[in-house]
Amino acid sequence: MYFDPLYFLFLAPALILSLIATTMVKSTFARYAKHPSSGGLTGAQAAALMLARSGAVDVKIEHARGFLGDHYDPTSKTLRLSNGVYDSTSLSAVGVACHEAGHALQHASGYKPLVWRSALVPVASFGSQFSYFFIVAGLLFSQAPWGMSLVKIGIVLFTAAVAFSLVTLPVEWDASARAKRQMVACGVVSGSEAKDSGKVLDAAFLTYIAAAASALLTLLYYLVRSGLLGGRSRD
Repeated sequence: MYFDPLYFLFLAPALILSLIATTMVKSTFARYAKHPSSGGLTGAQAAALMLARSGAVDVKIEHARGFLGDHYDPTSKTLRLSNGVYDSTSLSAVGVACHEAGHALQHASGYKPLVWRSALVPVASFGSQFSYFFIVAGLLFSQAPWGMSLVKIGIVLFTAAVAFSLVTLPVEWDASARAKRQMVACGVVSGSEAKDSGKVLDAAFLTYIAAAASALLTLLYYLVRSGLLGGRSRD
């Protein structure tokens, strides 16, 4: 609608953290993509071995396009690995593949934070897309009796997106922890290699911290901007 310097003042720390995290992920992945694992398994083979050793034999592994678009789809029990992960034997590839396999193991064991995150997906998606319109409409018509009601609805919707970002943190951390343990237990990498492979996962985790920080700071901005926190709302 218009430029609001306050918004960028609130979001600046998260934007800087996001830039640092993205740079670290790309540089760390590129660095360890040059180091083949001693086990000689590709990312797909490493994930398959980890799943098989844990009894998750009903998970499919597919080749997906794109760079670091790796993910686990719980609705179809499918692990999708990107070009740089599926066929590569690098420490970066097996680390990312085993991390995604960690999500499959979470699903198989009914890991509670993953269950909560899956339940939040529809409302968080709706909230992140449409909360802004409720809040802006409410601020534009703040003098109307129903103006602040629209703002409050928008903030409640966006809170679901914030909750999704926060519950994602333990989900991602646990998946990485499972990957680091299982890679060594299954003989995919040695102990020293697991440390290097884990650096890719640690860098990726920083991106989730940045996303959670951005969501929290955006919510704080909405609360301050609407006058619900720290003063009167602005027209």
